[in-house]
Amino acid sequence: MIEIDNQGWLTKTTKCLSPNFNQRPSNTKISLLVIHNISLPAGQFGTGYISQLFTNTLDCLAHPTFSDLQGVTVSAHCLVDRQGLITQYVSFEDRAWHAGVSTYKGKENCNDFSIGIELEGTDTLQYTHLQYQSLARLSHLIMQRYSIVEENIVGHCDIAPGRKTDPGQTFDWSGYFSMLG
Repeated sequence: MIEIDNQGWLTKTTKCLSPNFNQRPSNTKISLLVIHNISLPAGQFGTGYISQLFTNTLDCLAHPTFSDLQGVTVSAHCLVDRQGLITQYVSFEDRAWHAGVSTYKGKENCNDFSIGIELEGTDTLQYTHLQYQSLARLSHLIMQRYSIVEENIVGHCDIAPGRKTDPGQTFDWSGYFSMLG
């Protein structure tokens, strides 16, 4: 059974440490869970490029669409791949760099108080049942550990409207929330 240890790391999951994080501001309560999507190149899965992006090892010449990623330093706390496997990049206790310019309920800089979960996917392709199962289990653990309420689980599109669209129109919010119980 997967758990979150005292340092904010998942047990029994793959870890791929990202250098793209820093400490949260002191006395910050983690209160928001943000769901994203990513695929590199767009619409291609299982390439390994996402981990390379999050660890600053991506060869930006490997694909023509990667030129915009030169010098980009981003991360998420976790990625759920198409098979439902979870990889953790940053401790939940630390601030991952996933939200960018963002606001939620009048509070700016959502990275300060949020946890970011990436789903391997796109805005227009259906996510897999295995991804929903893993996301629901992971979300439940995070909600219990950090006392995050369901209303504070949002998409990247909700905290950066007009700038971001993920997890996209194919994300089944009602099905996901029903899996949370």
